[in-house]
Amino acid sequence: KELCFGRCSECCLKCLSGIPYASLIATILLYAGVALFCGCGHEALSGTVTILQTYFDVVRSPVDALDVFTMIDIFKYVIYGVAAAFFVYGILLMVEGFFTTGAIRDLYGDFKITTCGRCVSAWFIMLTYIFMLAWLGVTAFSSLPVFMYFNIWNTCQNTTLVESSNLCFDLRQFGIVSIGEEKKLCTASENFIKMCESNELDLTFHLFVCALAGAGAAVIAMVHYLMVLSANWAYVKDACRMQKYEDIKSKEEQELHDIHSTRSKERLNAYT
Repeated sequence: KELCFGRCSECCLKCLSGIPYASLIATILLYAGVALFCGCGHEALSGTVTILQTYFDVVRSPVDALDVFTMIDIFKYVIYGVAAAFFVYGILLMVEGFFTTGAIRDLYGDFKITTCGRCVSAWFIMLTYIFMLAWLGVTAFSSLPVFMYFNIWNTCQNTTLVESSNLCFDLRQFGIVSIGEEKKLCTASENFIKMCESNELDLTFHLFVCALAGAGAAVIAMVHYLMVLSANWAYVKDACRMQKYEDIKSKEEQELHDIHSTRSKERLNAYT
């Protein structure tokens, strides 16, 4: 029993030592950030449609025009694509981490380091760097609705201070409607009071904040991946050089052994 327990413990420790924990942490952070951004962003866009239609009296264009509702639908489809793409990309990076860890730890095992493996690691580094820049842009873009909703939400929270003044929010300032359309919502209007009393504004605002936080988490995950991939690429490069050195050393030792054996046979033949 003790022998069996010792072998099981040794096997478990060997399996745990082969897990790329840095890649695992980055993958979990990436999935959490993407899920937060996609889920909260999708629901926040749906809440935006409700607010525009209910309180700002914005109607969907009857023709196939590029209005704000069409843009929101496009953003939703983009969110679906982002969720699927980065789910697959996280799996690929995790697999690359497992293979790289195996290459380093099992240098003389069945897994051999090849030039193709180093090229794949370099390709992942370049692709992750591009995705990091893309997520930086997404984070900057996600801050715009947060700023807009914060202004409206802050005004609702301080309605007692603005009773004497009539403040108006014009959608034309944000590019939501065309210049020819006048869609204003003033603090003295009944729709503004209803919007402030409803849960839709507060929920949509906080959903956009969570989406912004998810995009920031995805940026951090990309930076983490860059560090992991760069370190793995350097380790694989050094391991490849060490493998070549060991192969040359082994070849030279074999040649010396063959020369020594040949001379010993020649001396034995000469003696006989």
